[in-house]
Amino acid sequence: QTPLSQVARERLRAMFETSDGFEIARRDLEQRGPGEFLGTRQSGMALLRFADLETDAAIAEDARDAAVWLRAQHPAAVEAHLARWMRGREDFLRT
Repeated sequence: QTPLSQVARERLRAMFETSDGFEIARRDLEQRGPGEFLGTRQSGMALLRFADLETDAAIAEDARDAAVWLRAQHPAAVEAHLARWMRGREDFLRT
């Protein structure tokens, strides 16, 4: 039998130290990475390289407010930018 990897040990330690599912999920997210928000990868490094959604929530709120304002003031420019950025990812936004 092969010994456990360091990652496996850390996962087991998280489950041993707490029964809080949110804390276990937070630690798992920290280890694996969030993957893609608009894609099929469920783990790995995020495309969002400049922020941590957990620690930068206030900045994300400010960015959202700025985006809402920008879309209201300059809808054509926003639509053109979104069309370039999305390039076929629209299906991931539909439920």
